[in-house]
Amino acid sequence: QVQLVESGGGLVQPGGSLRLSCVVSGFTLSRGDYVIAWFRQAPGKEREGVSGISTADGSIYRADSVKGRFTISMERPENTVYLQMNSLKPEDTAVYYCAAEKIGPSGRYYWPPSRDGMDYWGKGTLVTVSS
Repeated sequence: QVQLVESGGGLVQPGGSLRLSCVVSGFTLSRGDYVIAWFRQAPGKEREGVSGISTADGSIYRADSVKGRFTISMERPENTVYLQMNSLKPEDTAVYYCAAEKIGPSGRYYWPPSRDGMDYWGKGTLVTVSS
């Protein structure tokens, strides 16, 4: 059974940093057949893809709104994907979700990550950026 468990959210002042973790169980990142993505959903807004990483080839996606501030990485021995968030802004306030998409036999996957294309979701962790 696949499970994604996020942690690391909290309250931070503008300009501060947080590191989110997504611990994966039910498959190993080393298999190289999943895309792991971070989405966020602010109150009253749609869920949007923030960043993603392919376990197949390490390809990375970042939304324009977070380029230069957010960094996604994975630690295969820990079976964990991280999202390092720096220079946080009030508009980054949202519930952040980790999601996984199985890469099919063709090996194709697409950026930006599609909300409807994800096969598994975590329950989310709240990030609040406020002074």
